[in-house]
Amino acid sequence: MAAERRLILRHIDQPGYTPDIDCYRRHGGYKTLEKALRLEAAEGPDGRRLTPQERLRQEVAVSQLRGRGGAGFPTGLKWSLVDRTSGKPIHLICNADESEPGAFKDRQILYKDPHQLLEGMILACYANEAHQAWIYIRGEFIQGARILEKALEEARRAGFLGNNILGSGYDLEIHIHRGAGAYICGEETALIESLEGRRPYPRVKPPFYPTVFGLYQCPTIVNNVETLCAVKHVIEMGGAEYAKLGSPNNTGTRIVCLSGCVRRPGYYEIETGKVTLRELIFEESFGGGLREGRRLKAVIPGGVSSRVFRAGEKVKLPSSDPSEQGAARAVDALDIPYDFTTVAAAGSMSGAGAIIVLDDTVSMVEALANIAEFFAHESCGQCVPCREGSFWISEILRRILRGEGRPQDPDELLRIARNIAGGKTVCAFGDACARPVESFVTKFEEEFRAACGARIGAPAGGE
Repeated sequence: MAAERRLILRHIDQPGYTPDIDCYRRHGGYKTLEKALRLEAAEGPDGRRLTPQERLRQEVAVSQLRGRGGAGFPTGLKWSLVDRTSGKPIHLICNADESEPGAFKDRQILYKDPHQLLEGMILACYANEAHQAWIYIRGEFIQGARILEKALEEARRAGFLGNNILGSGYDLEIHIHRGAGAYICGEETALIESLEGRRPYPRVKPPFYPTVFGLYQCPTIVNNVETLCAVKHVIEMGGAEYAKLGSPNNTGTRIVCLSGCVRRPGYYEIETGKVTLRELIFEESFGGGLREGRRLKAVIPGGVSSRVFRAGEKVKLPSSDPSEQGAARAVDALDIPYDFTTVAAAGSMSGAGAIIVLDDTVSMVEALANIAEFFAHESCGQCVPCREGSFWISEILRRILRGEGRPQDPDELLRIARNIAGGKTVCAFGDACARPVESFVTKFEEEFRAACGARIGAPAGGE
């Protein structure tokens, strides 16, 4: 029977656990930082002498930790790309702008265990020789910002921040920057633009890779809240030990958010790839199944920017038999392991870990109209395909809901979505906007055509 494997959430929700520093230290908090600051140079696997900072970076690389913000980029690789030769200061930014609909895991850490995040940030800064760091927090998290301000002050008073931390000679300051609540600021270069006081337009890459030209044109690391908390556990356990958790190329634990038409919505921490979507939805230790008398209709596996899975849908995955290399096997979408690699191979993505469950009472046309309205509102407006396309997708869906749909509208929705996606915009927002349209209309074609008075398979332009 599938069960949670709590690492980051080990103490959260325990009776009597509070977000203050005394409680955190009673549960072993900041001991990993104290040990890290006492590390000495040592010989590495290749015989080269490694500095304490290099040793920490190596542990993160060995752990195979992947970013938990949505893209799943290897954290150790991101750190290795930092330009350490420019002579410019290195910055670290914690992305706490959790804004993907269906995601609510990072705010649990901010509100309930802020010192775990701070310890992870300090360790990441020390490992990367950064002396200035920022927490970019979503503007709506008003109480979360207050809790973090208090936690920062407690950490300073205890000697974990400021000059000469714990007598190590290492200096670090962490600042809080409250955003204005823009979805686009989840994209790291748009976040940096906002942090610098400008409109959050994503930057063109190349040349503006943050690890080379980031905040104030200095090398910058942008990591998500959960990722930085995981860094603390990687260094505490050791990279090789952490890599034993989860599955190959999907190591460690992940916090998933389960919402929608389930009995027990909430956040759960699992070993990555050791639990299936079906188990997350139906096991009593997780979602507990659907409400009485209802049937599963669809699952959005990684937030609204991911492609939907239809109940009963078969997806093709590479065969696990080494003798059948290159062959594919058909698997029910609900029975795939929930990790970065497998969900992507099945044609969607696990993204920020936001799983939204839809039952047979949900209109897929209404659901997509809601999603499309969100993307039309959140488009930054920099790119014409995204700015205009997201607006027209939302307008067409509104028209369909008013009962004014035209037989050609499903095909028109697909045409617009395909003119937005595929690298036609500066950042991935365009693809995020187009993916749900393409998958909803394609996988629930009969529902969209019925809403528009069209036959299934009717040619574009009407009957």
